[in-house]
Amino acid sequence: MNHPAQIRIPATYMRGGTSKGVFFRLQDLPEAARQPGAARDALLLRVIGSPDPYGKQIDGMGGATSSTSKTVIVSSSSRPGHDVDYLFGQVGIDKAFVDWSGNCGNLSAAVGPFAIAGGLIDPARIPADGVCAVRIWQANIGKTIVAHVPIVNGQVQETGGFELDGVTFPAAEVPLEFLDPADEGDGDGGAMFPTGQLVDTLDVPGVGVFPATLINAGIPTIFVNAADIGYSGTELQDAINADPAALARFETIRAHGALKMGLIKTLDDIASRQHTPKIAFVAPPADYLSSSGKPVRAADIDLLARAMSMGKLHHAMMGTAAVAIGTAAAIPGTLVNLAAGGGKRRMVRFGHPSGTLRVGAEARQEDGAWTVTKAVMSRSARVLMEGWVRVPGDAL
Repeated sequence: MNHPAQIRIPATYMRGGTSKGVFFRLQDLPEAARQPGAARDALLLRVIGSPDPYGKQIDGMGGATSSTSKTVIVSSSSRPGHDVDYLFGQVGIDKAFVDWSGNCGNLSAAVGPFAIAGGLIDPARIPADGVCAVRIWQANIGKTIVAHVPIVNGQVQETGGFELDGVTFPAAEVPLEFLDPADEGDGDGGAMFPTGQLVDTLDVPGVGVFPATLINAGIPTIFVNAADIGYSGTELQDAINADPAALARFETIRAHGALKMGLIKTLDDIASRQHTPKIAFVAPPADYLSSSGKPVRAADIDLLARAMSMGKLHHAMMGTAAVAIGTAAAIPGTLVNLAAGGGKRRMVRFGHPSGTLRVGAEARQEDGAWTVTKAVMSRSARVLMEGWVRVPGDAL
């Protein structure tokens, strides 16, 4: 019996923020995978090693967590004012799906460095030394990100002293600006506050009736108070992920929140929409020990935040959810803002399972409606491996 030989595809394995994934230039993909559709999804699933009923992704590049089962496609942009288009695919682990419904804020930090190294940026825009502002069109959600990439001797500077909780080793800082991060009403789910309310009420069978802030900013996110669902806000991964009943409750809350946001038509639709919306729970500041054993003091943070990603509590904080936190914190009256003490604020530092993160947002109210011009935070990025990935020739 004849079996197809493997094909090899140029690729780069990169860490961006607290995530890592396989990066491709669009032009390097097999022709059938250069367009959205079944062939592209099949290729990316095989690259990552999914679907894997063992949940390990042993036969692929994935790391069997939501933070490491990720793919990115980057191409030169024809959109005015932009350098590259960035498309993010969240790959299922034990199921055969690639979710294209949202962005990865962490991997956004790696897009600029990848584009520069991959020859996708006009050389005239890259200084010999300094900072290159890479203008990125985030194609999943139709938003602009500006990555400020440090350059030394004409090359991306990857090493440095910037420390990011959730990442073991320091690296060079990559500040990110998420421009106009809120949905203006022409995207999936409607306006920044899809119900028109800063705080809604969710009635979730088997869980209870409690307030929630439903927001489209960075990524569609459902915020609830930790105390309202039986938590303190200081929980680490095992407290949630080792409890199947807790995971089921969170998924039920997520489904009801998604329905109220207009992201799904029926509760059953949530099964095919794993990446978005996110669900997060917040609380006022408190002392706790991070997952590395590092103390986090209440005096050093504005609030506590924990978020679920692909059905599990995230080990740190998704970059897009951090944008949602910063945006909601800047708007008086949201649950995030109230957990941080209320009032107007342009910057918050929140505690997450791996430590703390600082994020800012510029919000203003016009004619009773809130708008956010940009959210800002810093991440880091580093190439882990570059060359080719190999997949069986019948993978597409």
